[in-house]
Amino acid sequence: MRAVAIRFGRFHTNKRAVLNSGSLATALTCPVGHPGANLRPRSLAGCERVIECKVLNSIDVNYQTQEFPYKRSADQDATTPVRHAVVIVGAGPVGLALAIDLAQRGTKVLVLDDDYRLSTGSRAICFAKRTLEIFDTLGIGDRAVEKGVSWNLGKVFLRDELLYTFNLLPEPAHKRPAFINLQQYYVEGFLNDRARELPNIESRWRNRIVGVENNESGVTLTIETPEGAYKIVADYCIACDGSRSPIRGLIGEESKGQVFKDRFLIADVKMSAPFPTERWFWFDPPFHPNQSVLLHKQPDDVWRIDFQLGWDADPEEEKKPERVMPRVQALLGKDTEFTLEWVSVYTFACTRMRKFRFGRLLFAGDSAHGVSPFGARGANSGIQDANNLGWKLDEVLKGIAHEKLLDSYCAEREFAADENIMNSTRSTDFITPKSEVSRLFRDAALSLAKDHPFARRIVNSGRLSLPSSYPGSSLNTPDEDDWNGGVKPGAPALDAPVSVDGASAWLIDQLASDFTVITLGTASEMVFCDRGLSIVANALASNEWIARYDAQPGTTYLFRPDKHVAARWRAFDGAKVRAAIARARARTGEH
Repeated sequence: MRAVAIRFGRFHTNKRAVLNSGSLATALTCPVGHPGANLRPRSLAGCERVIECKVLNSIDVNYQTQEFPYKRSADQDATTPVRHAVVIVGAGPVGLALAIDLAQRGTKVLVLDDDYRLSTGSRAICFAKRTLEIFDTLGIGDRAVEKGVSWNLGKVFLRDELLYTFNLLPEPAHKRPAFINLQQYYVEGFLNDRARELPNIESRWRNRIVGVENNESGVTLTIETPEGAYKIVADYCIACDGSRSPIRGLIGEESKGQVFKDRFLIADVKMSAPFPTERWFWFDPPFHPNQSVLLHKQPDDVWRIDFQLGWDADPEEEKKPERVMPRVQALLGKDTEFTLEWVSVYTFACTRMRKFRFGRLLFAGDSAHGVSPFGARGANSGIQDANNLGWKLDEVLKGIAHEKLLDSYCAEREFAADENIMNSTRSTDFITPKSEVSRLFRDAALSLAKDHPFARRIVNSGRLSLPSSYPGSSLNTPDEDDWNGGVKPGAPALDAPVSVDGASAWLIDQLASDFTVITLGTASEMVFCDRGLSIVANALASNEWIARYDAQPGTTYLFRPDKHVAARWRAFDGAKVRAAIARARARTGEH
C-alpha cells in the first residue's frame, strides 16, 4: 500500500472543517468463491465434498410464521384526514428499504401493508454486491451476509459436459462478495426488525388501499381495515405494492411489455448435500432433456432448482408433488433423500409503467417494473430504486433540494429499468429460443463455448445483475479532464481497501449519507471552506483504490448520498465542487 494521503469530506449546510492526512495500514481482501470440481456427472449424486465456511446467526427467527397484529390507529378516529409527510404502501424489501433510508435521515414514515405476514416461500434469493452495500447503510448488511450463502463462481453445462466456469468477482479486495443467496423472507425479516428499531417508522398491518386521490397538494388514500375504512393525506406517497400493484390499478395505469411463452418450475428442496456453493446452469441435461435447469444453494440446507417446462405445461398440474418429485430425483440421484419446502410455477415477463412519477405519487420496485427471474434483476433493481429515491425525497422535504430532483429519480430509474428489461429479454431469448434460426444460433454458440472464449460471451444463461450507471443524468457534472479509466460520473462507487485512523477499512464504508468529497494528495493539510466540509478521518489510499479510480495527486471525486459519482476532477476546486453539488440537487446555477 502506498503512503499517499486520501482525504474524505462530507458536505453539510453551514459547517466548516479541515481535511488532513493519516497513517499507513495494510490492505484487506475478501473471500472468493469455492473453485469447485471440474466435473459434471449425469446427476449430482456422488459429487465430491466442498467445505464451506460461514458464520450463522446465533438465533434464527422463523420469519415464515411471524405475524404482525392489526392495531387501531388514532388516525381512524380523526374528524378530518391526518396528514403524513411520507406514506409507503407495501412492507416488502423495497418499501422497507426506502422507509429505513428515510427514517435514518430524520424523516418520519408511515408504512401500510394489506397483509399481516412476510412473504411466503423463498422468492427472490440472489442479492448482489451493490445491494449488500446498500444493506450496510440500512444496518442489516452483516446480518444478511452472515446468514446468506456467499458465492462468486458459476458453471455452465451442455448436456452432461462442463462448458466453462465464470467468476463474477475475479479481483480481490472488496468488502462484499459478488452475490449472496438468501431467502426473501429473511431479507424482509431483517429489514422489518431494523424498521421496528427506528422511532421514525410506523407500520400498520392489514391496512389495504381502496382509493387514491392524487393532486398538487397531496395524495389522499382511502384505507380499508378490519374495523372499517378511514382516510389519510400524504405529502408524498410511494407505491411499493408489488407486481400486481393495487395503486397502479386505482389510478388507471398499467405495466406494459412482453410476456414470453414459456414456464418454469421453482422447487425449493431441503437436503444435506456436499455440493459447492456455485451457480450451476444446464442446457439440455440428460435428467431433463431439451430443457434447461438452474441450481442454487440457500441457507438452512435448502436448494433452489428451476426447471424449464415449456409453454404447454399446466401450472397447477406441475406444482403437484407427484410431478415435482421425479424431476428432482432425476437431478439428484435416486438414493438422495430430500423434502420439498416450496413449489411455484412462473412465466417470463418483462414489463414497466410508462413513467414512475405522477406528481406526489411515485412507484418503485415491482409495482413500477418487472423482469424475468433469471439474472436476479428484480429485487436488486428494486432496492436500488429505494436507494436512489430516499436521499432525493428527504432533501426535497427539507427544502435542501429543488422539487424537480424527484424527476431525476424517474429519469435514472426508468433508464435502469429499460437496461434490465433489455438484458432480461436477451437472456430469455437465449434460454428459450422461439424460432429454428435462434435455436441454431444458440446451439452453435454452446458447441463452441468449451474451447473458444469468444463464444462464452455469447452464451446467456441469465446475465447476472450489475448496478446501473446513469451516464446521461442531468445530475452529473461532465468530465473536463483527461481520464484513463476510473469511475465515471453517474456510476456507483467501486469499493477498495483504505486505511482510516491507522486501521484497515473499506472505502464504501467511508462514503457518507450526505455528499462526500475524496481528494488524493500529499501529507499537507488542506482547508475547505465552501458550504462547510466536515472531517471524516485520517486516511490513506491503497494501490487498489488508486488503480480503480485512476487517481494521482490532486484527483478529486464527489459522491452523491446514494454513493454514485456526481463529478470528478484532476485537482480540487471549491467553486467547482459547490456548483457540482448544486447541480446534483437540481439547483443548477445556485451556489
